[in-house]
Amino acid sequence: MSQREFEFIDWLMQCFSSTGRDITRGIGDDMAVMMVNGEQVLITTDVLLEGVHFDLSRATPRQVGYKAMACSLSDCAAMAALPWCAVVGAAIPRSWNMDQARELTQGLQKAAKTYDCPLVGGDTTSWDNRLVVNVTMLARAQDVEPVLRSGAQVGDVIFVTGELGGSLAGRHLEFVPRVNEARRLAKWVHLHAMIDLSDGLAGDLGHICQGSRVGAIINKNAIPICVSALKSDNPLKAALADGEDFELLFTVSAKDAERLQHGRVEETFVKLTPIGEIVAGSGEILLRDETGKTQPLTYKGWEHHWGD
Repeated sequence: MSQREFEFIDWLMQCFSSTGRDITRGIGDDMAVMMVNGEQVLITTDVLLEGVHFDLSRATPRQVGYKAMACSLSDCAAMAALPWCAVVGAAIPRSWNMDQARELTQGLQKAAKTYDCPLVGGDTTSWDNRLVVNVTMLARAQDVEPVLRSGAQVGDVIFVTGELGGSLAGRHLEFVPRVNEARRLAKWVHLHAMIDLSDGLAGDLGHICQGSRVGAIINKNAIPICVSALKSDNPLKAALADGEDFELLFTVSAKDAERLQHGRVEETFVKLTPIGEIVAGSGEILLRDETGKTQPLTYKGWEHHWGD
């Protein structure tokens, strides 16, 4: 990350309020949490840019719309929240026709309807640049305490859902937000910390470690890698650093880990894989090989970049 990026993020953190009247959780998690008439309501926003988050030479407008909505739904999953409603803003290229705009809307609606999250409004404009889509979403805690990034404890077992890697092969356009799985997990065990894998396992585990002021060891051979990533030149790097898997990464106590591994889980439940443990530290992540030898994890996950 460049010096300019660090300076901008530091300035942004000073501008955003972490807490305030009726705000119980501000910047630093996947969603902010506020109290509305005695109920916990969560809010998030995501901006997707053509050329950064999708390539229209390889994706249809419908796929882009689906992804835009699914990204915000995945933020709900990261905190075990129940999606409530969404608004969308879009800057559409003047070169588009009405059929393309309709396809974009159909993709947004497809993801929203799947999770009973109505699209209740928004704004559109046209311009001479590339497509920009912004989704702002509200969610409810609904009897499940929001899961933060900052609750990991030494001795916790680290789990991931599903399989990792493959976003560069197109999986980032058709992923399933783990909303239902997150809420079921939160009702079955005590989730200490959780995040959705948007920046890659290496980067997002780093967010949990930094937020919780702990370290982590992950087992190289335990990482579940998808078939398309196994066909790449570096499957481990794909799983750790490509990003946009949108699976869940979470930590639980050793006792709850036993329940997840040996308890009765419905056949329809997503694959759960223990990949390591939380240790004492200050954000350091180690990679352990089959011999038990550890070394610092060098992959950093996807990072936002701009020109200097």
